[in-house]
Amino acid sequence: MKLWIGNLNPETTDEELRELIGKYTKLEISTLTRVPGDGSLPAALLEFERADDAALSETQRRLHGIYWKDRALNVEVVLFTDRP
Repeated sequence: MKLWIGNLNPETTDEELRELIGKYTKLEISTLTRVPGDGSLPAALLEFERADDAALSETQRRLHGIYWKDRALNVEVVLFTDRP
């Protein structure tokens, strides 16, 4: 499962994002992918190897709407990303 985090400050580094996740959860990010776009609302897709539904939902609850680096974050749990 994955988390999508949107409305990131454009100057946010991958390391800063990893530190933020570490501050609010014990989950470890296995893959961090920047979401392509026009640059106005930078986002990232975070994948966790050992995360269950409850852990990701709790992480979403803790992070969604927090004000970080001059932006209110949008956080969503991504149940699947590939369609047949």
